[in-house]
Amino acid sequence: MSTPDTTPRKKRPDRFIELELTIDSLAFGGNGVARHDGYVLFVQGAIPGDKVRAKVTKTKRDYGEAITLEVLQPSPDRIAPVAQHPGAPWQILPYEKQLEIKTQQVDDALRRIGKLAGFELEPIVPALETWRYRNKLEYSFGTEGTAERGELIFGFHAPGEWDRIVQIDDCLLASERGNAVRDQVLRFCREQGLTAYDRRTRRGFLRNCVVREGRRTGQFQVRLVTMPGDDLDQDAFAKAIDCDGLLWTQYDGLGETTTSGDTTLIAGREYLEEELSGMTYRVSPHAFFQVNTEMSEKLYGIATDYAALAGFERLYDLYCGIGTVGLTMSPRAGELWGLEIVEDAIADAINNARLNEIDNAHFFAGDVRTALRLLVDKAGSPDVVVVDPPRAGLSQKVVRRIIDASPKRLVYISCNPTTLAPNAAQFVEAGYVLRKVRPVDMFPQTPHIECVALLERA
Repeated sequence: MSTPDTTPRKKRPDRFIELELTIDSLAFGGNGVARHDGYVLFVQGAIPGDKVRAKVTKTKRDYGEAITLEVLQPSPDRIAPVAQHPGAPWQILPYEKQLEIKTQQVDDALRRIGKLAGFELEPIVPALETWRYRNKLEYSFGTEGTAERGELIFGFHAPGEWDRIVQIDDCLLASERGNAVRDQVLRFCREQGLTAYDRRTRRGFLRNCVVREGRRTGQFQVRLVTMPGDDLDQDAFAKAIDCDGLLWTQYDGLGETTTSGDTTLIAGREYLEEELSGMTYRVSPHAFFQVNTEMSEKLYGIATDYAALAGFERLYDLYCGIGTVGLTMSPRAGELWGLEIVEDAIADAINNARLNEIDNAHFFAGDVRTALRLLVDKAGSPDVVVVDPPRAGLSQKVVRRIIDASPKRLVYISCNPTTLAPNAAQFVEAGYVLRKVRPVDMFPQTPHIECVALLERA
């Protein structure tokens, strides 16, 4: 006969109720953590030490979510925001405090989630620029006022709202020239009388605009994303926008994405050129490229140091994208083998190897889960593996495949310590040792954390 559970239930507050809350800490993702009668609430727009009036927006069995309506008593750490910008939620924290919290969160994830110990947590690498550091911005179109009489606006989604756009006049995450190009797009669309896509009714034309900048080359790429149609005067658009490559993507899906649809080159070149760690890269319109050029060099430099290549090793670059990580390391390796599921990215990687006269690099398109075994059969077992997976981390199957490949060293570049931690624990259980981890601040004014981890076969 089972013993009845006598643990008292935490009282769950009603949705949409307003509460006064004191914030204890920050959770992964940047929300403040508060407790109301023992019930945990993640509070958007609040930091440790704040006393706030907040509205509960979601409730689940063990936790809920809330949004700050008013700061009743500010934290001693709170500072005035510099920009009216929904993409910079941590600007109310001094930068040194941001670095301190990110370091703590990496350490906490590895110890609490991964149950790991004995590793060296190296000092976080601070950003070279804390504002105007992004080389890529994805803006959304909206309407201020009614759909019939409202003014076309251009900015970002309001926090937690999929259908409301906040107008941005000067995006402090973009360069000044990047802002000027964005203004040209908005001015042209207003002059042409083009309407924003309404995310509720699915009417309207303009959806998004992606502005990319070569921080070292000075090149700009602009890609307008719209619903399908013939509303765009391509010749007039080309004359209105000062950029090196102008593209048009037509997409009619429900999701808010800039990576799908049919893309046409209107003017200039289809690719953007950028320089990184002494190499030149051509970046296709849909290709992934780290959004902070200057800090990418720092990140890849740490990864290269951790790889400790002596010139003869077989290096695998998994989730290689357009080849930036592996090609940065290739002069120190005997041979480089890159694997990536996106075929266009592999085409870019092959071209980038040729562009930089690198002849020891080989790139293949394939899903790491199924193609890694085939790569080992073809190329032989790796001495060193570098992985740069998406936020979800490595699946258990991919972890097993890497363990089967038996590299001496694994360099793991992570954009999410909460998925790095369980992955690292799996490798440790299989006989690897987590030697060291170093956070790198790629995204100042935001809660996003990047870090590099080194695991070695015991």
